[in-house]
Amino acid sequence: MLTPLRLIGAIGLISAALIAGAWYFQLVLGLVPCKLCLEQRVPHYAAIGLALAALLLARSARLQWLALLVLAVLMAWSAGLGVYHSGVEWGWFLGPSDCGGGSSAAAGVQDFMKQLQSVRVVSCGEAAWRFLGLSLAGWNAVVSAGLFLLAVFGLTRRAQVAGPAR
Repeated sequence: MLTPLRLIGAIGLISAALIAGAWYFQLVLGLVPCKLCLEQRVPHYAAIGLALAALLLARSARLQWLALLVLAVLMAWSAGLGVYHSGVEWGWFLGPSDCGGGSSAAAGVQDFMKQLQSVRVVSCGEAAWRFLGLSLAGWNAVVSAGLFLLAVFGLTRRAQVAGPAR
């Protein structure tokens, strides 16, 4: 049975898997994330934290419903960011003017010159990897939309189970 706590746990677990995948692509495969890639992680970090807190603390149906509501908002935000970033990659939307690679502050001029030689500027408009025609941003949009629907299912299911107000 899909209880609210199981739905919350599933959303948190899938968000954690998406973050783990993003870190794998970054740290193991060497794909440097752009500004929009990093922004797409934020709702998932928040979803992981909220899901953990809800699993530990939300014992009442009202708190579980509230957690599902906030998770739905986070996943809608994430799906929107994924659609926007995918649109930038496909040339449908203009990306941010400051979308490029970042680096840490240099200690001196010599370090700064070394950084200039090694920094890879990553454009938000170029997909570094695609699978079945979708970039990582596109897959984030698809999975986040699915998680949004899962949260909405939990929200509407509770209303159906509770029955009409008396």
